[in-house]
Amino acid sequence: MKQNTAASREDVFQNLPVPSALRVMVVPAVTSQLIVLIYNMADTFYVGQTNNPYMVASTSLILPVFNITLCLAGLAGIGGGALISRLLGQDKPDEARRVGTFSLYLGALIAAVFAIGMGLFMEPILNVLGAGANTYTYTRQYAMCVIVVGGIPTVLSNVLANLIRSIGRSREAGLGIILGGVLNIALDPLFMFVLMPDGLEVLGAGIATCLSNCVACLFFLSVLLRMGKGSIITFSPRVGLPQKENMIAVFAVGVPSAIATFLFDMDYVIIDKLMVSYGDLALAAVGIVLKVERFPLNVGIGICQGMLPLVAYNCAAQNKQRMEDTIRLARTLGLVIAGISVVLYELFAAQFTRLFISDPQTLEMAAQFLRIRVLATPLMFLSFFTVYLFQSFGKGRFSLFLGVTRWLVFNIPMLFLLNAIFGMYGIVWSQAVADILTVALSFFIYHKYRPRF
Repeated sequence: MKQNTAASREDVFQNLPVPSALRVMVVPAVTSQLIVLIYNMADTFYVGQTNNPYMVASTSLILPVFNITLCLAGLAGIGGGALISRLLGQDKPDEARRVGTFSLYLGALIAAVFAIGMGLFMEPILNVLGAGANTYTYTRQYAMCVIVVGGIPTVLSNVLANLIRSIGRSREAGLGIILGGVLNIALDPLFMFVLMPDGLEVLGAGIATCLSNCVACLFFLSVLLRMGKGSIITFSPRVGLPQKENMIAVFAVGVPSAIATFLFDMDYVIIDKLMVSYGDLALAAVGIVLKVERFPLNVGIGICQGMLPLVAYNCAAQNKQRMEDTIRLARTLGLVIAGISVVLYELFAAQFTRLFISDPQTLEMAAQFLRIRVLATPLMFLSFFTVYLFQSFGKGRFSLFLGVTRWLVFNIPMLFLLNAIFGMYGIVWSQAVADILTVALSFFIYHKYRPRF
C-alpha cells in the first residue's frame, strides 16, 4: 500500500503531464467548493421555510463565529499543507510526516480552546453579536451544536482535507467535504421538520450540521487508516515534533491565510451594514448578489487549492518549468471561467437573481447590482490567486501583506469612500475599483519577489 501511495504521489507531482496533474488536483477541490456553497445556501433556505424571521436572524447572527472556526482550520491546514508539499519536493518525507502530525494536533487544540471559550462565555458573546430577546434562544441552540459540540470535527475535517490534498490525494480530500455537504443537505429537513417538534427547527438545523461534520471527520480518519502507518499524514505522536523553523513556517503561512479569510467575511458584513441605510429592498438585493457571485469565486478558490500543492512541491524541488507551467495553466483556467461568468451574468442577471426572489423591485435592483459586481470577478480571482502562490512558495509575509492591503487599504476604505460619493451604487462598484489597485500591486510584488532558480 505504501508503494502505491508513493507512486501515486510521484505521478501527480512529477510524472503526469501538467494538464493531467492539475485536473487530478483541481476537479475534486472545485466540486467540494461548490457543494459547500450549495449546502450553505440550503441551510438558509430550510430555515427560511419556517417563515419565522427570528429563526432566520439567529442563524445569520452566529455565522461570523462559525466563519472564525474555518479561519482556524485554514491556519493549521493551509499552513501545514503548503509546508508538507514543499518538504516532499525536497525529499524530506519524515519531516513532512512530523509537520502533518503537528498541524493536526494544532488544529484540534485551537478548535477545543475556541469551543470551550464559546461554551463558557456564550451569553456575552451572543449579546455582542446582537442576539436579543426574540433571537437569543435560537442563536444559543445553533451555537451549541455547530461551535461548542461541532467545532472540533468541523476544524479537523477542513484541516485533514488540506493535509490530504497536500500529498496529492485531492480526490479523497474532495470526497470528504462533498460527503459532509450532501449529508447536511439531506439531514436538515429530516431533523428540522420530521424528528424535532415545532419550535425547535433551528436546533434541528444545528444538529444536522454537527452530525454531517462529524461524519466527514470520520471519513477522513478512515482515509488515514487505509493509507497505513507509513502515511505522511498520521495522528501518531511517535513521529515527534518537527524542527523549530518548520513549526514557525506553519504559522508563517497559516496565520496570513486565517487573517485573509476573516477580512473577506468582514468585507461582506460591512457591505450589509452600509446597504441597510438604503432600505430593506437594497439590503435584500445585495444579499442575493453576494450569494450568486460566489459560484465563480468558489470555482476559482478550488482551482487555487488544487494548484497549491503542485506549485509548492515543484518550487521546493526546483523544477522551474513544471512549476511555471502549472501556474500559467491554473491562472488561464481561472480567468476563462471568470470571463464566462461575466458574460453569463451580464446576459442572464435577471434569471439568476430570480432563483432567490420574485419581488419585481428587488429583482430589478439585484440584477443591476449583479451586472456591476460581476465585472470584478476576474480581478478577484487574480487577487487571491497571487496570495495562494505566495503561500505555496512559503512566503507568508508577502501573502499577509497582500491580504491585509487588499481588504484594509483598498476594499473596505473604498466601500466607505464610494458610498459617501455615489451612494448605494458606489458600494456595488467598490469591489471592481479596489481590485484594480489590488491586482496592480499583486503583479508588482509577484514579479519582484517570486522564487528565482
